[in-house]
Amino acid sequence: MDIYLIKLIIAHLIGDFFLQPNAWVKDKERRKLKSTKLYLHVMIHVALIFVVFFSFDVWKTALTIGVIHLIIDALKSIFQTNKNARLLFFADQVLHFSSIVAVWHLFYKGSLDVGFLNDPHTWVLISGALFLTMPTSIVMKVIIAKWIPDNQPDSPKSLENAGKYIGILERTLIFLFILTNHFEAVGFLLAAKSIFRFGDLKEKHDLKLTEYVLIGTLLSFGIAIVTAMLTQSFIA
Repeated sequence: MDIYLIKLIIAHLIGDFFLQPNAWVKDKERRKLKSTKLYLHVMIHVALIFVVFFSFDVWKTALTIGVIHLIIDALKSIFQTNKNARLLFFADQVLHFSSIVAVWHLFYKGSLDVGFLNDPHTWVLISGALFLTMPTSIVMKVIIAKWIPDNQPDSPKSLENAGKYIGILERTLIFLFILTNHFEAVGFLLAAKSIFRFGDLKEKHDLKLTEYVLIGTLLSFGIAIVTAMLTQSFIA
């Protein structure tokens, strides 16, 4: 995979999943084109392209992606409703990644040389690791939202956002285990989580909650394993 395409993808992942607070998302949904957060979000994407390339010579790329990103997000904010939010989330990301590939073909394919700190393997590893953190958490949240059990009281003993960070840690560990060819450690991690997590669920006798947690766990492990194996194939 070309180093410049990987950098554009990383800039998108950081801009859309790390530097876009939930408050901004809600503000865009509520105020649509009048939301200042929409334009600030696009400006961050433009700035990130300068950062990942460490050069202002890429201003054409940054401007092009910024304009396309603004159009896609604006259309999403206009047409999004509670019923189509999940569908538009995935459509939005497909359009963003498609536009990134198109811009890469237009400006960079075969036209630039790889220089210092531009080892493609390094950027593939960074891209895979980043995807398994906040982006995967958000993707999973969208996928399993319809299965959230009803009337689940908040536990005062539970840490805030603990589930999200546990998921990020477990996916990161799986990523490292597979890249270092320690597949047996993945099974050990799953067994350890099962002992602690499903032991608590057994005491509650809640079938729906147990199934919900099981779906989330297997989905998290599955995404991590597939991402790690794809990353390994690219750097092999």
